[in-house]
Amino acid sequence: MYEEYLRGLLAPLGVYRLDRDSLSGAELYALGRGLDAVSDRLENVEQEAVTATAEDEGLRRREALFLRRPAAFTPEERRAAIAALLQIDGDSLTPEAIGRTIRGCGIRAQAIEMGTNQVRVVFPGTVGVPAEFGQIEKIVLDILPCHLGVEFYFRFLTWEECEEAGFTWALVEIQGYDWEKFQMAVPPAEE
Repeated sequence: MYEEYLRGLLAPLGVYRLDRDSLSGAELYALGRGLDAVSDRLENVEQEAVTATAEDEGLRRREALFLRRPAAFTPEERRAAIAALLQIDGDSLTPEAIGRTIRGCGIRAQAIEMGTNQVRVVFPGTVGVPAEFGQIEKIVLDILPCHLGVEFYFRFLTWEECEEAGFTWALVEIQGYDWEKFQMAVPPAEE
């Protein structure tokens, strides 16, 4: 690429023999290859320097700025999580802003204000304790201000749902439920 550019730039001068077998042609070839390598490296640096286009090193370096790594795995999710964490400031303490930040970190959760200095974190569409809850809990507690009381709310089967579904202890035993499986037998949500 740069070799051709240099040849085109110098051709009108007529001073150099520009074929690759000549000394000046070989120099242009070597210079062009070197400039191509520099150009490729600069292109990669430019890509990794911007959060919106970073794929690897740029994301790793930004994630290293935070106490906890976001609960995100794909480059797109990692970019969104970094952007969400970078937006936290003194005006980010409303339940909506906290919820956006938590979701931006790759955590499917919602923050609900439960009164003065109390927040409940729920996991819509998740039955039971979410996978990787240990990591999620640490991230959420790092995001939320320390003066807020935080409770995590997990969805399990309720007695009312048992009655509506017609569960009896005999039916539960026939279906082979143990307690853990039974409490997760939440009926699918109707849309």
